[in-house]
Amino acid sequence: MEAVILAGIARRVLDELLRNPYRTIELRSARNVLAIEEAMEEALRLFLTYDPLEDVSTGTEGLLAELIEARELETRVPWEESDEREITVCRAKVKLVGLGRVVEVERRDGILVARVRELFPQEMSMG
Repeated sequence: MEAVILAGIARRVLDELLRNPYRTIELRSARNVLAIEEAMEEALRLFLTYDPLEDVSTGTEGLLAELIEARELETRVPWEESDEREITVCRAKVKLVGLGRVVEVERRDGILVARVRELFPQEMSMG
């Protein structure tokens, strides 16, 4: 199956999603926000991984999730903390589908899309 890659997801978020299959995650990385937009347009699943985007390749393991809904919010940033005044935050409600391993990675319009093979729990080596 094809899935849009969300990379650099915190380990605690992945663990919480394994314990409770429904979760709202907050994304601030511009790449992940754009990936959510692509997943909404193309009705693709999500592949969430702890690995940074540069390290995602064949064999990368993570979680497969279905995107239930997403919305973007504009948030003001105190001027002392950033050179920008606003950031875009995306809140995405997801449902865990299962475990997965990347078979192939393809770049589409600046977004990474992976062909993912679903795994059985005993196949997973992710710590």
